[in-house]
Amino acid sequence: MALVDRLPKHLFTTRGWGLLAAGAVSLGCAYVMGRRDLLTLAILLLLLPLVALAGVRVLKPKFQVYREFNPSTVETASTTTVRLAVARSSYSTGHVIMEEQLPPRFGEPPAFRFPARSASGGTSRYEYHLRSGKRGQFRIGPVTAEFSDPFGLSLRRHSIDDGDILTVTPAAVELPVTGLAGARGNDGVTATRIRANPSDDDIMTREYRHGDPMRRVHWAATARHGQLMVRQEESVTTPEATLILDQRFNALAGGTGSMFGGHDEDSDLVTSPNFEWIVTAAMSITSHLAERNYSLRVLDAFGSPAFNRSRSAPEPDAEEFAGAGGLQAIAEGLAAIELSGPRHARGEHHRADHHGTEHREAGPGSSSPDSADAAFDDRLMDKLAAHRLRGPLLALLGTLTPAEARSLAPAAAYGANAFALMVTETTRNNDDVLEILRLAGWRVAVVTSKTQLGAAWSAFDEGGIVAAAGAAMDVRRGAAVPR
Repeated sequence: MALVDRLPKHLFTTRGWGLLAAGAVSLGCAYVMGRRDLLTLAILLLLLPLVALAGVRVLKPKFQVYREFNPSTVETASTTTVRLAVARSSYSTGHVIMEEQLPPRFGEPPAFRFPARSASGGTSRYEYHLRSGKRGQFRIGPVTAEFSDPFGLSLRRHSIDDGDILTVTPAAVELPVTGLAGARGNDGVTATRIRANPSDDDIMTREYRHGDPMRRVHWAATARHGQLMVRQEESVTTPEATLILDQRFNALAGGTGSMFGGHDEDSDLVTSPNFEWIVTAAMSITSHLAERNYSLRVLDAFGSPAFNRSRSAPEPDAEEFAGAGGLQAIAEGLAAIELSGPRHARGEHHRADHHGTEHREAGPGSSSPDSADAAFDDRLMDKLAAHRLRGPLLALLGTLTPAEARSLAPAAAYGANAFALMVTETTRNNDDVLEILRLAGWRVAVVTSKTQLGAAWSAFDEGGIVAAAGAAMDVRRGAAVPR
């Protein structure tokens, strides 16, 4: 029996190997004894398994597989239900053993028999559950089927579909309410009273119309114009927030415990503990602000759309997001975002995504996809200037050099308020960088990958320094708003 267990299982079953052995013995006996009947039996016993082997390789049954994830994208540590529907698309009979191939992180692959006992209309349906503790994109499948001939002599296993991609997004951490949200109404919008007219009375007033309540009459403007004037309705502006998401390899890949492509047996993301902290922070902050009706802009350190190198982004070139759909797009973009830089110490790396598109990653001399660009340069400043003072500016940063801090410092002038979380290996030895940013108007908190995100977020409110995020929409320099 031990000898049988050592024989290849992908060619013949135990029965098939037994017939071959019997055929070999019969052939030997026929030769020794000179019996033609034993020779005929030997030929039959040897040919039958070989014909069965050829049959299962030439006459392959065909199947159609439909796979559905519910939900279609899942957060880390949450469960998605996988539903499989398998149907024959060619004539064949008998039972087939099938197995759904999974990345190792999901445990043992589920196996099932086709057709299922509850099969209806020729289609068998199966269901199982998956959960991942890490973000990324994972190929679920393919389904492999083990076929046998009608006599059970030969086996063949092959894939009957290509599998599907499951996107696992980072889960948001609930953040405490801080002054960053700003002074807004119950619907999450900011009232703005600024108009581009020279007189505040003219800005805020218009002629009386039938039906206007008398409590809105502006008596000073009425006296000036000689006719009844009322206060103008406040316009309502959706608050905006801009997030700078640092993805630079050199700024975030340092320290022990970094994970680079190939470290994880079923994930090839170029990442590190510091960058994972930033990804979670980005998901949490954008979720926190989206719940308060902020529209969001997400840029990288070079002024490009933050997700233009994320293979999971539904629209890689998008940089503005709003509403529930925008938040979902951010979550999907963050699912497979990675550090922009080399995987190895030298050379370039070419990686194909799940669509087969090849990505070229920058070599060690590059600080961005375009080696002519520098972090926090004029391209980023121009993007920020286009939305000057429309809301808070937030930066999630890796380790900065003093020169990089000086390049980033002027950006504080483009936000109603400017906040930065800088993730480093140690919270010490950053005094020069912090002084440069704080003198320019940034509120900075230095953290490590072990820092609780809620505590880092709350640090912005210490000392009452955080102002309302919409303050810049209500007040301009030298402009007074009449009540």
